[in-house]
Amino acid sequence: MGKCVDPCKAQACAIQDCLKKHGFDESKCTAHIDRLYACCKQFYESEGRDARSPCCPTPKLLKFKMEQRAEELLDARLVR
Repeated sequence: MGKCVDPCKAQACAIQDCLKKHGFDESKCTAHIDRLYACCKQFYESEGRDARSPCCPTPKLLKFKMEQRAEELLDARLVR
């Protein structure tokens, strides 16, 4: 097989599985979301900001989402 085009696919699929398991309650899946964002951050750091994965937000949106989660704590745990 060739190089994996979707390096964060496992993390994205884990989010979907978690959501299905918990009746689409995002508050139960925040750790999976954090793992996806960490994977995407590493992907862009290694492949460059012009790289793309269908499983990752664009670098600009990813940065915003990570900052939002860290600074404002706006995530599914607080939005119920």
